[in-house]
Amino acid sequence: MNMRTTIFSEDTVSDRPHILYPRTPIAESQRIISTEISEEAKAKGIAFADEIEKRWVADFEKPGDKMVHVSTFLYHKGMIYMTYYANIFGNAEDPNYQRARIVYCPVDDPENKTYLDVQAVGEDCYDGKVNLVYDTILMQKDEDTAMILWTAEVSGNYYRLYRTFDLNTQEMGAVEVNRFRVGDVVNDFSRSGIQNALSINGIGYKEMFSDIGIMQKTSTHIENGETWYYTGAYSGAFTCIIKSRDFITWEYVSQPDFPNESEWENATYVIGDKVFYFVRQYAETSKYGFLTTYDLKSKTWETPVLVEDSQSRGDFIVHSGQLYLFHAPIDREHIGILRVDTEDIAKSEVVLQAKMHSSCFYPFISYCDDGSLGMSYTVNRQHIRLAKFTL
Repeated sequence: MNMRTTIFSEDTVSDRPHILYPRTPIAESQRIISTEISEEAKAKGIAFADEIEKRWVADFEKPGDKMVHVSTFLYHKGMIYMTYYANIFGNAEDPNYQRARIVYCPVDDPENKTYLDVQAVGEDCYDGKVNLVYDTILMQKDEDTAMILWTAEVSGNYYRLYRTFDLNTQEMGAVEVNRFRVGDVVNDFSRSGIQNALSINGIGYKEMFSDIGIMQKTSTHIENGETWYYTGAYSGAFTCIIKSRDFITWEYVSQPDFPNESEWENATYVIGDKVFYFVRQYAETSKYGFLTTYDLKSKTWETPVLVEDSQSRGDFIVHSGQLYLFHAPIDREHIGILRVDTEDIAKSEVVLQAKMHSSCFYPFISYCDDGSLGMSYTVNRQHIRLAKFTL
């Protein structure tokens, strides 16, 4: 019997002043990639939009959902798993009324879905009350286990929480809290925990506001014979690279050290000893996201490439040995695909720019059971949709 009264711990608090970095426009870039594209890229965009429409797999919102957003999917042993957050009370993206959810169904019978609520606003969370719920993601830990991770505001602080999910029995473990490590300091993965752990180590950060997040796409790097999983973390204007060995404790790696106006979701992908990094910027002052790299050996950031973007979420995928970036170049009814030159990011080129048949934002790209590529995305915050496509 679980007799614990709490999963939360007191922060190790910094006695140093917190250093707040300003949000400053990028002063130097290697290149600007605009939305002015070739006729070939336009034609490929038309073909891509048509294929996404034709190769629809399923919608994963639950009957009665008024709003759904932010998806992650996983194919495993003949099943499809999908996570997102939902509002059953109104059509607004409003964390006061949201719940984290996982849905699964057989690959050969996608209409036969099982819906499980992971956590909802109003529930007790040990000795606290869940007041807000936000970004919900899915990561595969091993052959038998997935991790469901989401944001919740509990008793006045934002936390990243998780539950294990048994891929054989479809059973969820207890609610637990992620941890955030900087140097020798390990706090709860909370807004205050992040701020204190950074400050104790003399590391500044840009303004954090609203929820905190972890990106669902991981990539690996071998360090001292151990496999580390890399991804991005964010809260408001603060964005950084994090890594973990167990998907529970996440260690701070670095944040862009040049002036920038980064905001919210930051896509990362490790190839060799480089972390490729793309993030949108503050929409009111910049029409560009930026693409850069962080060298894990020299611990240096590369001068960025500006990519015209509508300030939505991007995602990386490696296909046939090539790194691609999916993003929203014009608005959330467009998908752009950038072929990233991993030797020289300034030589990266637009593959296509697609005007989709419906709203199509926050894409998540991964592989399906048959080796083909799949994309889950939000349709007007009313559908969580999965479709297949080719590159």
